[in-house]
Amino acid sequence: MAKIKPLLDKILAKKIEENSTKSGIILAGKSKEQPLLATVIERGPGGMVDGKEVKMYINPGDKIIIGKYAGTEVTIDNVDYVIVSQSEVLATVF
Repeated sequence: MAKIKPLLDKILAKKIEENSTKSGIILAGKSKEQPLLATVIERGPGGMVDGKEVKMYINPGDKIIIGKYAGTEVTIDNVDYVIVSQSEVLATVF
């Protein structure tokens, strides 16, 4: 398994595919245009980004919501990940 360490304010998250509801209803293709739910795997250390100090407040294990087209999608060992800046995270899920 490859080890990935994001740089600066970047976050590595594993996509959570939700094709059905809790009751088992299969969702139509249009619903896939909505924001993505992902679990944070690793994060960068923060630091100076564009001349501003960035403090990281999203931690590994957090569930996050990101925009459908945010970040860069990568596949490693047949697992889909997305690398996003902390500023591209829309919300955390509790």
